[in-house]
Amino acid sequence: MDSAKVLIVDDELIMRESLAGWLERDGHDIEKASSGEEALEKIKDTSFDILLVDIKMEGISGLEVLKYVKENDPDAAVIMITAYGSISTAIEAIKAGAYDYLLKPFDPEELGVLIEKIIEHQARVRENLFLREDYKQRTRFESMIGQSQPMHEIFDLIQDIAPVNSTVLITGETGTGKGLAAKAIHTNSPRCEGPFVVVNCGAIPEHLMESELFGHQKGAFTDAKETKKGRLELAHGGTLFLDEIGEINMRMQIDLLRVLEDRVFYRVGGTQSIKVDFRIIAATNRDLEDAVKDRIFREDLYYRLNVISFQMPPLRERKDDIPLLTDHFLRRFSQETNKPIDKISREAMDEMMIYEWPGNVRELENAIERGVVVGKARSIQPEDLPIFHSDHVPSSNERSLKEIQKVHIIQTLEDTNWNVSKTSKILGIDRSTLYSKIKQFNIQKPA
Repeated sequence: MDSAKVLIVDDELIMRESLAGWLERDGHDIEKASSGEEALEKIKDTSFDILLVDIKMEGISGLEVLKYVKENDPDAAVIMITAYGSISTAIEAIKAGAYDYLLKPFDPEELGVLIEKIIEHQARVRENLFLREDYKQRTRFESMIGQSQPMHEIFDLIQDIAPVNSTVLITGETGTGKGLAAKAIHTNSPRCEGPFVVVNCGAIPEHLMESELFGHQKGAFTDAKETKKGRLELAHGGTLFLDEIGEINMRMQIDLLRVLEDRVFYRVGGTQSIKVDFRIIAATNRDLEDAVKDRIFREDLYYRLNVISFQMPPLRERKDDIPLLTDHFLRRFSQETNKPIDKISREAMDEMMIYEWPGNVRELENAIERGVVVGKARSIQPEDLPIFHSDHVPSSNERSLKEIQKVHIIQTLEDTNWNVSKTSKILGIDRSTLYSKIKQFNIQKPA
């Protein structure tokens, strides 16, 4: 058992000495006070882990000592010592923040057990505080990278929901890292030793989906030359991740709903029921509420999936993470290609901070990979990146890069009442670059 610094406060000499003797034999560091007044003087100069305080004392009472401790050193645990006739006062002390109370006379073994319990509790509290403070400084959580507020909120949420068994629905645009979030939930859950089985519902042809999910018996159809376990069966004891869940057809939605309700299914061509135990995590870049209204996604399945839900933020809403992500991808692709490219030029980074990244982190990853492959210098230049290159083909709803930049700069200037310093800070570029862009795009403040 770890030792604690203990203050014994009692106006009876024999009680102080007895308590001190018992606790010193257990290896604890003991100080004694014969009154409430003496106790307060000691507390002002020294921090104690545990205080044993007699409730009834002349002058400053035990309750007053308790109140002072709770106001000035709330992490300290206070055990009240009381006679049988003062139990009601002891209960009052518990309500005021005392950890527990002991009735005179008490067993030294009972006291030792209580002290040990307090030490273990305080150790857990300190560990949790340390982890939380350390966690706030984290830039990585499993395979996810981020230092922005939106990503720290995601990290915290995953920590909260991972231990439970509830179904999770992750939404967000393509390329935001929904799969990484799903894997992080699994890795931090009690099922972490079990399998993490991924089903990309958008990549499996409709006529194969049933066999992929449920498996099949030998001879169930022409090509079923042997019995095959499906993804549901393979996920037993772990997590089933249904990516692009919005792409499955209505018939399969009905079959999947039954499994979610009963955790029982049959292989294709099979007659024996198979019971499974897994956690469901689903992800989609579609608006399932709209899909329900359009009658292409079942409402009952949607509510089954949407027990706990969160949205992965797009990269344009977490631009503080772009330098961090860029450095990560730069190191990775430099090692993979064995090219000594270890940094990105200021000009390229300024352009990247302004760009809206419609493809999110995945687009950024691809951009850095191309930059490393085609780059000729030690640092990546703007012309090395596909977003500034002629072979970058924008999506149908994507405006030209220059137009996106101009609109974004104007909007930010308007939001800051045309304060150049604030605008450059928000955009993550220096003032000279911003002035250059204002001149390049012929941006003028309205009269």
